[in-house]
Amino acid sequence: MSQELLIATRNKGKVREIKELLKGFDLKITSLDDYPDMPVIEEDGKTFTANAVKKAVTIALYTKKLTLGEDSGLEVKALQNQPGVYSARFAGEGATDHKNNAKLLRSLRGIPLKKRQARYRCFAALADGSKLIDVVQGSCSGLIALRPKGKNGFGYDPLFFIPCYDQTFGELDPDIKAQISHRAHALRKIKKSLLKYL
Repeated sequence: MSQELLIATRNKGKVREIKELLKGFDLKITSLDDYPDMPVIEEDGKTFTANAVKKAVTIALYTKKLTLGEDSGLEVKALQNQPGVYSARFAGEGATDHKNNAKLLRSLRGIPLKKRQARYRCFAALADGSKLIDVVQGSCSGLIALRPKGKNGFGYDPLFFIPCYDQTFGELDPDIKAQISHRAHALRKIKKSLLKYL
């Protein structure tokens, strides 16, 4: 019987990426979509770490299952590291990726590409019913493109430009993204924690 790992999110893009990054583990990976009656977690932390831990611990205590809480977002240097923890709701509560991307482009209007440094950051927390097991982080640096390109990924991916590949995450082959992304870096560390735990 495979051990279950519950990912404390309803974001289908995140679930898809995490499943892909953890393939090879004998884990049954589920998400909040598989458990409709879960408590709603308000992401009111001032840091990615606080939100990731809150998701993992809340759901692990509630379900007594091994739970992965993850919080990630985009920090843009020219915007004093905004949108940061507000990445998903940069253009307001319930904003679409399209609206968030449009607001980001408006905020950076007139700023040349080389001054649009940004990094994606991912914080992941692993908890079971009794304790917090580990908290890790990963990041990936790039630039914010002048206009969206590509249909892959989600969130700010069509604007997140990787100079060495001359492509955005939206254009980049998903296999390459799965090696270099912020989430890939964080989940490599989570894999080690999982190996110890399992």
